[in-house]
Amino acid sequence: MDGLVDHHVSDESMLKVLFIGDVVGLPGTSYTTNVLKNLIPRLQPDLVIANGENAVHGRGLNRPASDALYDAGVEIITLGNHCWDQRELISLIDVDERIVRPANYPPGTPGRGYTLCRVLDVEVLVINLMGRTFLPALDCPFRAVDSILQEYEGISHVIVDMHAEATSEKLAMGWYLDGRVSAVIGTHTHVQTADERILPGGTAVLTDVGMTGPRDGILGMDRTLVTRRMVTQMPVRFEVASGARQFSAVMVQLDRQTGKALHIERIYISEH
Repeated sequence: MDGLVDHHVSDESMLKVLFIGDVVGLPGTSYTTNVLKNLIPRLQPDLVIANGENAVHGRGLNRPASDALYDAGVEIITLGNHCWDQRELISLIDVDERIVRPANYPPGTPGRGYTLCRVLDVEVLVINLMGRTFLPALDCPFRAVDSILQEYEGISHVIVDMHAEATSEKLAMGWYLDGRVSAVIGTHTHVQTADERILPGGTAVLTDVGMTGPRDGILGMDRTLVTRRMVTQMPVRFEVASGARQFSAVMVQLDRQTGKALHIERIYISEH
């Protein structure tokens, strides 16, 4: 996919990728816009990716939400287990190559599990996978990513969004792909972890990039409603929280020639 905005970088030996954690509801999309106004000029990322599977009322993605993220500076949107919570996405995902759902959905599922984009003079492959521990049992993510990498064996710059519940499954994917992809970034749990590192083969790994949205809710949802459900064990309809917002992301710097990770750094910004 061509058409991404070319950003000029001061160090021509590096390619910088900014990955934003799960964007939750209107508070998340609006705060992404606010933060990126200052962050993009300062960091000058060459590619901006965001997980947008919670962008509409905390569940799913639609055209207004995706357009808001694009307008903010996001260029690729990855998804996860809430893919199909907004019916509109079923038709949207087939025509918008910038939206990527987990590649290990069964054959015939709408959309695509990866996208190929040109960033400056480099081809970058962005892959979305979903874990199977405590989540719907999809096809094997390990075999799915092997198949994609075999098809695009000439591409050395590869970013993987591993959308999974279990830390072990995310770390396993990182080690499994070490030396074969540039970065494996975990999403889904909405809590930013402090385990960023570059593995021996040159793959950057972070178990979870965290959440962008209401800071004082529970995983972005109204804490009173979440607590009520836990205490009473009765059905409760969750709503996106209000109040102060947070922005969670990670910046990965890649060698422009080899695609190997040179540096990984977590980013966390809060309104208060």
